[in-house]
Amino acid sequence: MSRAASRCCLVTVLLVAAAGPGSRAAEAPQRAAAADAAFLDALTWGATPSSFAQLTAEGRDRWLNGQLHPPADSRLPPAAQAQVDALTPPGSLFERAQALDAQARAAKDIADPEARKAAQQAFQGALNTAARNAASAWVLRALYSPDQLRERLTWFWFNRLNVHQGKATLRAAVGDYLDTAIRPHALGRFRDLLMASLRHPAMLRYLDNADNAAGRINENYAREIMELHTMGVGSGYTQGDVEALARILTGVGIDLKPDDPKIRPAHAADLRRDGLFAFNPNRHDYGDKVFLGTRIQGRGWPEVEEAVDLIARNPATATSVSRALATYFLGQPPDGPLVARLAAVFARTDGDIAAVMEALVREPAFTAGRGGAFKDPVRYVFSALRMAYDGRVIRNAGPVLGWLNRLGEGLFNRSTPDGYPLDAAAWSGPGQLATRFEIARQIGSGSAGLFKPVLPDQAEEPAFPVLANGLYFAALSGTLSAATRAALDQAVSPQDWNTLYLASPEFMR
Repeated sequence: MSRAASRCCLVTVLLVAAAGPGSRAAEAPQRAAAADAAFLDALTWGATPSSFAQLTAEGRDRWLNGQLHPPADSRLPPAAQAQVDALTPPGSLFERAQALDAQARAAKDIADPEARKAAQQAFQGALNTAARNAASAWVLRALYSPDQLRERLTWFWFNRLNVHQGKATLRAAVGDYLDTAIRPHALGRFRDLLMASLRHPAMLRYLDNADNAAGRINENYAREIMELHTMGVGSGYTQGDVEALARILTGVGIDLKPDDPKIRPAHAADLRRDGLFAFNPNRHDYGDKVFLGTRIQGRGWPEVEEAVDLIARNPATATSVSRALATYFLGQPPDGPLVARLAAVFARTDGDIAAVMEALVREPAFTAGRGGAFKDPVRYVFSALRMAYDGRVIRNAGPVLGWLNRLGEGLFNRSTPDGYPLDAAAWSGPGQLATRFEIARQIGSGSAGLFKPVLPDQAEEPAFPVLANGLYFAALSGTLSAATRAALDQAVSPQDWNTLYLASPEFMR
């Protein structure tokens, strides 16, 4: 058999093993180092030699406490922070939205068809640049923030409270939504996270609550906030509750105008504005409502506060959120008693996400069977890059964004409100695995454009991935199956070895 044919057979073996449950870690008891690496990998975007050294130096309890209670401000290495700063547009979201609105209006008013087309293309280009920069900044934070658990949860909550960049002008707002509504609350109280999402113009535009007004009720957001964000389908709320919540949310929307609207004297004091967010009393239904069995007096914005309290503290929300968190971090649906224990912590702590996460990590199920959770595309790509380059900061996130789009999990690109699926079955089809192998080859064979600066006329920095590193020899090599070890032993070059390792069942899980 030729070398090429032999290598093809090896690749096929690895892909078939990755697709099914037949892949098993070595039967011998893993060393403490392997267990620590698995613990680290479960809570971060991928174990690295440097993060493994930190964990072993601090011990699990101290390391976990630091992850559960990170500083309020995001921390990045200087090289990554400099790139994020360059990708972050100046001014507030309100100022940027006003400028884009003026640009769109000016383009529309141009009489010459060709000039109008060029101006409209420039407007769309500005929106595309905003979305691409936001996604690139998030990649840098995910890869290099020392507060890895917060970054994992930022992705989790974004998916649960999903918005799609393709709707209207959300491309200009999605980065701000992630940075101001999601990340700061990822380990805080769930009620605060829910309210931050509710007040953000990205959510209000995506689920149409900006169009929800007395006499012109739009139920989209009211339905999804209960069905997807909080209580869940079949949890006991009714169509009447959806209608009541939609009435409560009337007037909660967006206002681009710099001046306050003229409000009827009886409700002039009820106006609320914060950047693009606006609660307009003129658009609100002031009638009394009955929501989740509670009579809510019509009185403006306080109705929204009361409704959010009722939803966030409903036992169904505690159960739904706890189940989703456990599914995400365990890689499979948890059993009922585990969900009940986590929901009890959620209720006792008034939705303290850090407390629920700590309880989950202390569960025996968290450390049992860590080898079975198939990585979704985002986790697969990020873990590969973190392992391959450790703390070395990439200069161009473009290849990463391209890989995630090819794998079907592009950032900010899920069009439906449900977010990307959490279960492994959604990501383990033959087409997905074939694409993963090609991406494994690109990552494992060289710099893949990751170190070519975005600015023109700048040379690509020399870089080569190192996967057979200290972490691999100290903790990971002993967990490989005989089939994987045999495949790696037949690699004909470091590039070939890297590719086969990244395509192995163990790394995909």
